[in-house]
Amino acid sequence: MDLKVIFDKVIMVLDYKLFELNQTPVSLSSIIMFIVLMSVILILSKMLNKFILRRIFSKLNLDASMQFTLLRVTHYVIMIIGAIIAFQFIGINLSGLAVIFGLLSVGIGFGLQNVTSNFIAGLILLFERPIQIGDRVMVGDTEGDVLDINIRSTTIRSLSNVSIIVPNSEFISSRVINWSHGDKKIRIDIDVGVSYNSDLDTVLRCLQEVAVENPKVLKNPEPDVLFRSFGDSSWNMSLRIWLPDPKYHHIIRSEINCAIVQKFRDNKIEIPFPQRDLHLRSAEQPIIIKN
Repeated sequence: MDLKVIFDKVIMVLDYKLFELNQTPVSLSSIIMFIVLMSVILILSKMLNKFILRRIFSKLNLDASMQFTLLRVTHYVIMIIGAIIAFQFIGINLSGLAVIFGLLSVGIGFGLQNVTSNFIAGLILLFERPIQIGDRVMVGDTEGDVLDINIRSTTIRSLSNVSIIVPNSEFISSRVINWSHGDKKIRIDIDVGVSYNSDLDTVLRCLQEVAVENPKVLKNPEPDVLFRSFGDSSWNMSLRIWLPDPKYHHIIRSEINCAIVQKFRDNKIEIPFPQRDLHLRSAEQPIIIKN
C-alpha cells in the first residue's frame, strides 16, 4: 500500500470529530495534543521546583515546611495556567466550559463529597500550616512523623517505619496532637513509687541526679521532683523533665527508667510491690463440696 494513502488515513482518523464541546469539534489529535502539552507543563513545573529549591530557597534559609508549601503552591499555579493555555491551544473556549462545569458540579458534588472535602482540607493545611513536614504528630492511636502533604492526603511515617496515608479532612475535623507545633520542647512525667521505709531526702536527691546526669535532658527548664500522693504501699513520686525534641521521648523515658532502677539500688531505696492484706476467719458452718 502507498505510504501516502496510509498517511492520509492516519490523518483522517486523527482529525475525526469525536464530539463537540461548546461548538468546538474535539478530535483524537486535539486530545493527544492536550495530553502532550499537560505532560510538558508537568515536567517543566517539576524542573522549575527543583531549581527554586536548590538555588533560591537555599539562599533564603527557609525552613523545610515553608519550602514545601511554596513549592506546592507554585506547582498548582503552573498546572492551572498550563491547563488554560492547553485548552486555548486546541481551540476550546473556557468561557463555555465554565457553564458546562457549573452544571456538572451539582451532580459531581454529591458523588465526590469526600474528595472535595479532602481537597479543601489540603489547601487549609498548606496555607494555615497546623502541621508541617517533619512534625511529630499523633492521629488517633498512631504516632509518627509527617513525610508529605498532598492535595488529598497526608503521609505519616509511624514509629514502626510504616507509611500511613491519612485523608486531609482527618486533620481538620478530628483531634490531632502535634508534638512539634510552635515549640519542639516538651515535658514528660515519669512516675515511680518508693517504700514508706525510704529516706525522703535521699529519694528526692536520687531522682534529681538521674535527670541531671542524662545529657539529653534539658537543664533549662530545670527538672522537678514532685511528691504526688500517698499510695497503698508506696510514696508516689513524679520526675518531670524537659526534652529538646519529641521524636526521642520513648528512648529517653526508657533511659531514665533504667537509671532510676540503678540509682535506687545503689542507695538502698526499695520500689515496693503492690501489697494486699488477706484476713482469714473460720467458717461457722462446714463447707460441703458436692461433685
